[in-house]
Amino acid sequence: MSKAQTITTPAVSARLLATAAGFTAMMLLLAYLVAFDQGALSQTGMYLHELMHDGRHLLGVPCH
Repeated sequence: MSKAQTITTPAVSARLLATAAGFTAMMLLLAYLVAFDQGALSQTGMYLHELMHDGRHLLGVPCH
C-alpha cells in the first residue's frame, strides 16, 4: 500500500505578495513626496514642493 501525498499550497501567492509590496512601496513614496519633501529630491529647487503644495493643504499637512 502506498501512502497518499499531501499537496500544500501557500495561503498567499508569491505574485500577490510581490504586487502588494510594490504597491505599498509606491504609496509610501507618494506619501513622502506629498507630505514631507520640501524640495530635497527636486533638481530645480522647489518644483516638487510647488507641485504638491495644494495636496499638502488638502491633507492638512503644514508646509510653511
